[in-house]
Amino acid sequence: MVNRFTTAQSTVAMRRWGPPAIVTLAAMAALTALSADAAARQTRPAPPTEATAPRDAGEPIMAIVSIKSQQVTFYDADGWILRAPVSSGTTGRETPAGVFAVLEKDKDHHSSLYDDAWMPNMQRITWNGIALHGGPLPGYAASHGCVRMPYGFAEKLFQRTWIGMRVIISPNDAEPVEFSHPALFVPNREAIAAAPAKAEALAREAAEAARTIDEAKKAAATATRATASLTSSLRKLQGLKTRADAELATADKALAAARTDEAKARAEDLRQKAATKAADLGTQLDSAKADAKSKLDAAAAAKDAAKAAQTKKADTAKVASEAKLALEPVSVYISRATQKIYVRRNTHKSWPDGGEVFDATIEVPVTIRNPDKRIGTHVFTAMARNDAGLRWTAVTIDNGDDAKDALDRITIPQDVLHRIAPTALPRSSIIVSDEPLSRETNYRTEFVAVLNNQPQGGFVTRRPSVDVPVASGNDWGNDGFGFFFQRNWNSQPGNTRPRAGQYNQPMQQRWW
Repeated sequence: MVNRFTTAQSTVAMRRWGPPAIVTLAAMAALTALSADAAARQTRPAPPTEATAPRDAGEPIMAIVSIKSQQVTFYDADGWILRAPVSSGTTGRETPAGVFAVLEKDKDHHSSLYDDAWMPNMQRITWNGIALHGGPLPGYAASHGCVRMPYGFAEKLFQRTWIGMRVIISPNDAEPVEFSHPALFVPNREAIAAAPAKAEALAREAAEAARTIDEAKKAAATATRATASLTSSLRKLQGLKTRADAELATADKALAAARTDEAKARAEDLRQKAATKAADLGTQLDSAKADAKSKLDAAAAAKDAAKAAQTKKADTAKVASEAKLALEPVSVYISRATQKIYVRRNTHKSWPDGGEVFDATIEVPVTIRNPDKRIGTHVFTAMARNDAGLRWTAVTIDNGDDAKDALDRITIPQDVLHRIAPTALPRSSIIVSDEPLSRETNYRTEFVAVLNNQPQGGFVTRRPSVDVPVASGNDWGNDGFGFFFQRNWNSQPGNTRPRAGQYNQPMQQRWW
């Protein structure tokens, strides 16, 4: 009624004012419409477009996907290098926000979940099916949980990324900012310079230890076979000696019982033969026992030598593997949910089912001050070397404390620092989060953690990975890496709220 009334009044007024007034009013209306349209354009952000930094780009270190802006940005040591629009998961199948890494790359991938759908230049970030890949971009979130990129952009990018490269999916816009803090690793230049030669020397020592254990095992096996035949011979000689002693005893009785000279002579002759036989067998038995003792002692020594060689092999393999891993960037995850610190490095050993094996031999408790207070999710990355050791950036995708206060609350165990800080390299990272590690973190991943306070439809609609082996310190292959099967990471007893994609949910037996 208000609109009709206003329109009627305006019509009467125009009749009264005549044509000039009508023209003026029309012009005012047009200006008002133009102003409103301009205001609308100002408030509506421009859609993201592909862009390349106007400089020579280095190796990409991380990618940040903004779900809010539907954009992905890749960064090298000096800043952003590539940007492109994306299409993330639609409602009910949302792309999970969190911290990921490239796990596997497939130039011509076809989905096992969605009718063999083509996903060119696929870069997997979870084993249950979340990935970056080329695909159609309608200008809004439209995927089933993956991050679609322009086809040409995905192809251009495919050869430049690497297994283990950090992928951060943020609910809002986020970017790395320069950051420094005493808790960040400060490498030792002398240790870094000496690391390659040390790793090479320890690898040679480990190889020599492996050869030694092979020789020791062969010697122990030969000695065992020799003692086995000796045991049989001793048993046979012992039986013959027992029977000879019995014959001698019988001959002694026959001699004592003889009454005539002829009987006595015959009994004496039998006794002499029995005595000689018993004496000869006694000599053979004593000699065989002495020989057996010598060989049994040698066999025991060979077994001890083999055991010692096995211990040395395991020890040298462990030290050699740690020296080799010291040449790799280190990734650290600190979880307020589990009160633990997890350390991982890529071994670059391919796994038959895809991906590369990550060492996970360090998993220990960590001290977090005020553990009941939220800490947020922050990713600290060593971008390049500088005079202080490393130049770091910080990316925050979930607010709790700010990045500085989050690190202030954490005390990393000194033995862990001693093992990883002296040789920390560019591309090393420290992730601090309220979240436990996702069940998708396994022997072929760096770290996967999803934000519990964001939609996780892309995880909910997929089955999780099966039980997987996690690296132990035992020998594996020639590199000293071992694995045991583990169902999940332990979360805090107080953290009972279900988390989609988190380790405190039951795992189901199926690969995707």
